Amino acid sequence: MKTLNVKTFTANINLGLKKGYSEEIIPKNEVIDFLQIYQNKLIEEENIYLSASVVENMIVLSGQIEPHLKIEFINYPRFIYKESLLKEKIIALAHLLMDEFEQNRIVIVFTDETFMIEKSDAIDPQII
Repeated sequence: MKTLNVKTFTANINLGLKKGYSEEIIPKNEVIDFLQIYQNKLIEEENIYLSASVVENMIVLSGQIEPHLKIEFINYPRFIYKESLLKEKIIALAHLLMDEFEQNRIVIVFTDETFMIEKSDAIDPQII
């Protein structure tokens, strides 16, 4: 039996499941399919294995109650990468998710910082 130990790295992308600020719900399987395409591209082109856990949750703020997916990443000990490389690939994925699923803002929570990408200052009209 063998054990591996790596410095802890985590990242969470929080992706809203409403297109834009509409009521149109994005199916979870579409996000998972998109994620797998990105993962397969990384494997084929760069030999990078970016394992993810997808968890359903709700973001609640004032009048906003929106279903979200939290896409969680770790530096999986079977495929160890530099933290800077993981951050680069996760941020790139967040940009692609924003475009594909018409999001105005995405937040990524890393072990050492919280990172927000936004297209405009607009906020969900349901927030009072």
